[in-house]
Amino acid sequence: MPGITLPPFPDDVPTVPLLVIDFELIKNGDVNEINRLWTAATELGFWYLKNHGAEEEADAMFETGAATMDLPLDEKMKFEQGDAGVSFGYKCAGGNAVDETGTPDAVEFINVSRDDALAWPATVHRTYPAPVEAHMDTAVRPFTLKSIEVSNVLLAALGDRLGLPDGTMAKAHKLDEHSGSETRCIKAAGGRELSPDKASLGAHTDFGSLSFLHNRLGGLQVFPPGSDGWKYVKPLPGHAICNLGDAMNIFSGGILRSNLHRVVPPPKEQAAYDRWSLVHFTRPGNSVVLEPMSAHSSMIAEAVAKAPAGKFNTGTTAGVWFSRRIQYQRLKNRTGPESWRASRGTEHQEVY
Repeated sequence: MPGITLPPFPDDVPTVPLLVIDFELIKNGDVNEINRLWTAATELGFWYLKNHGAEEEADAMFETGAATMDLPLDEKMKFEQGDAGVSFGYKCAGGNAVDETGTPDAVEFINVSRDDALAWPATVHRTYPAPVEAHMDTAVRPFTLKSIEVSNVLLAALGDRLGLPDGTMAKAHKLDEHSGSETRCIKAAGGRELSPDKASLGAHTDFGSLSFLHNRLGGLQVFPPGSDGWKYVKPLPGHAICNLGDAMNIFSGGILRSNLHRVVPPPKEQAAYDRWSLVHFTRPGNSVVLEPMSAHSSMIAEAVAKAPAGKFNTGTTAGVWFSRRIQYQRLKNRTGPESWRASRGTEHQEVY
């Protein structure tokens, strides 16, 4: 957490060289920077983002998350997300599976719905632990608004490069429609006796459109296409990490990449410390059908024509897709390996 001197990220572990994208240049329409964003979005689906302007908001949200995690477990469990496929609320460590054998996860987190943050003091979906409610105006809502701004700019730039009409991405992510968009603060306890390959959060692709991540310790790993194994993403001070999710992969007919990633204990000396991370997930409106936007873009139509028939036609909405994946991660809903498979996304369409 802020205020603690952390050991540096080691220089002798395998890392992935992400492109550094300048948000201010993207916001101002810089063609060269948008080209670099396009490269990152189509080749790996991950990139660093600098000059995003969310540092203060992220710090306040980290403090709110820490105050929440400091509550007694029985108090946090009053706000547990449950097993019905709803993400918003608290999730205790061990509540989800990280693989098809049912290995429990090792992280706890609090998810705050974008809809609740924007409607405050009204309640849309649910109430939250006292520190979240107390800091909704001063931490949660400001971070949510900043994250929405960043996400909208990046999604619009990618939509333009896909040949989509202006406003197409905004229409799929309307603020006046309920969605699975949320802010999550995550704690993974340090000092655990785990091998470097033991996942705290299992291999997955993200559910939605764009993830805007802030962390201070290593532990995030990606599996680049054609790679010989997992690679760490090195945290860079002042830089967020962004990645695309399943929705953008589907909307684009596979042009944009939703890449497999996981969270493991931080490397080397960093493993002794609690790992905190903060992410805002931008997801489509619940009623938005997850299918390629072929009718609006010849580029996407050409990509779909080259793919196996029906590969990107999910036959479902973003709300149903999201709920299914949340529900079948829960250990209480596990019946066998098929439960894990039901919680998966586009990563099952790829060969790694």
